[in-house]
Amino acid sequence: MNVECTRFRVKRGKTEKVNEWLAFLNDHMEDVLVTLEGEKMYVETIFREFLNNEEYLYWYSVQGSGGIEVEKSQHWIDKKHLKYWEECIDQTYKPVDLHTEVVMIPTYVRKIMDNNNGDGGRPK
Repeated sequence: MNVECTRFRVKRGKTEKVNEWLAFLNDHMEDVLVTLEGEKMYVETIFREFLNNEEYLYWYSVQGSGGIEVEKSQHWIDKKHLKYWEECIDQTYKPVDLHTEVVMIPTYVRKIMDNNNGDGGRPK
């Protein structure tokens, strides 16, 4: 299991496009959740911060091993998501991975994650 939180800087002048991007993800959540299963992504959350005249997006995720990478996905939602990424994320800024200090996931939830075979952990 991989737990991470990473900060990315948004390109200047792209706030409105980020608004559109985040609304797009929220408006198409059913399709977004389908793609998370293939990635073995148990939790993915996007946070936003405006600090010192800069805009940042933070990705927090809890992911199992063996999932497909979003860049290799053929799902339309992932392709659109990556287009937004290319337009909005500043590639000149080195992403900052925050250091994980404590992971608090109950044992029964960890067991579900560990036993997940790509079916979202749903009982058969």
